[in-house]
Amino acid sequence: MTHTTIMVIFGASGDLTSRKLVPAIFSLYCKGRLPDGFRIVGMARSDMDDASFRQNMHKGLEEFAPDKMDAEEWETFSKHLSYIRGDFNNDESIDALKKRLSDLEQEIGGDDNRLYYLATPPQVYEPILDRLGETGMVEPSRGWRRVVIEKPFGHDLESAEHLNQVAHRYLDEEQIFRIDHYLGKETVQNVLVFRFANSIFEPIWNRRYIDNVQITVAEEVGVGHRGGFYDHVGILRDMFQNHLMQLLSLVAMEPPPSFQSTAIRNERVKVLSSIRAIPPDEVGRHSVRGQYWGYRDEPGVAKESETATYAALRLYIDNWRWQGVPFYLRSGKSLASKRTEIRIQFKTVPHLMFPMTPGETIRPNALAICIQPDEGMHLRFEAKVPDTQATMRSVDMEFHYTDAFGKGSIPEAYERLLLDAVNGDPALFTRADTIELAWGLIDSILDGWSAEKAPKLQKYEPGSWGPVAADDFLASDNRQWSLGCGGGQSKSAANPEKANQEA
Repeated sequence: MTHTTIMVIFGASGDLTSRKLVPAIFSLYCKGRLPDGFRIVGMARSDMDDASFRQNMHKGLEEFAPDKMDAEEWETFSKHLSYIRGDFNNDESIDALKKRLSDLEQEIGGDDNRLYYLATPPQVYEPILDRLGETGMVEPSRGWRRVVIEKPFGHDLESAEHLNQVAHRYLDEEQIFRIDHYLGKETVQNVLVFRFANSIFEPIWNRRYIDNVQITVAEEVGVGHRGGFYDHVGILRDMFQNHLMQLLSLVAMEPPPSFQSTAIRNERVKVLSSIRAIPPDEVGRHSVRGQYWGYRDEPGVAKESETATYAALRLYIDNWRWQGVPFYLRSGKSLASKRTEIRIQFKTVPHLMFPMTPGETIRPNALAICIQPDEGMHLRFEAKVPDTQATMRSVDMEFHYTDAFGKGSIPEAYERLLLDAVNGDPALFTRADTIELAWGLIDSILDGWSAEKAPKLQKYEPGSWGPVAADDFLASDNRQWSLGCGGGQSKSAANPEKANQEA
């Protein structure tokens, strides 16, 4: 029997809908993975009707996902799109939305399932949730009700707790899907398979064999037109609280007893609850904050802004597996290249049996999990150079998704996440306790950064790998930043003398 499944997109005239959501849904439709009675109803203040909404979505697909365009499929799919011009705070608009949903559900029949997607600015999440709850639109009747909430989920721990309380007034936790698109990336999901489906890695995935873990999320572009928004957010709120913490939890988690969503999310929570908090008065020892030259000239940015566009952190996980192993996290804007990588740096061999010159050591093994742009894995190990007694050279064993599975084999992250939301699988979405634990860790660092004796804001050149202080930060531990996905070492500032100046 056909069931009605309607995705209601609040803020449907925004970039997210045309750039990510509709292309992802269209791809799922072409693959035959959506329910037969699937429909999309967009709602926003922009002056559009059904026809112009469909036309705008078609333009978005041609611009942002031209490889997915199929004219014949689009002709059929576009009939599933409709639009309501209105404001969720307006009674007439809400009545029009309720009538449209009721009409579609009566037309198609079966259970009336609804997925509400909040593709809006975060400041209106609470009013929308209140509106949905007060009007009874999230109360299950003959079908399920779910709500997808985009990041950022809160601005700090207090606001995140408040937003969770608002959502829980009307929704059970299993109805709330807090989305972080990083968890939808194919290579991120493969971390679990890589670790727990291959017996050669898990036995050495611990403090006995691993020296340190480095997680890099680098962006090549500056803040651009987002300057006004970014200046009130900064790098910790924008990237660390969500993306980097989620990557860390996948790398460090214990094997779950099953692949069920609750089991997986429980283990991720355990990791975050084991991270050693950094007291505000110790933040200077465990972090570096930076700002690229020219940031204060970006539109919307305050001329004396102290907002960090770069950060590096040293974190420790106080549990049996990871005790004493530093996790170095870094992210920044206007860096040398766009790159996301998890690097596992193994310990060096305990005894040198080979003839080597004084002071020479064997390079330790390293594993690089490359999330973007070149999705794959690189394992570095030592090999003997031919026609020598025992001269060694580092070589790489490489795996690339495109080589193994073909070009175009990796779907967009939103495809997987939207399909999981429709199917009711929350494994790749963030639970309330995870959000609050991550904010608690970040809030303490932000408090230290805003204190009177805060670590000084370091300047760095656009196009470099960040401030020189970030290199010194690891050098103080006798380590250095490294990239394994076509990278090697990633020294920081292009102009050390200038970039090491303090703001």
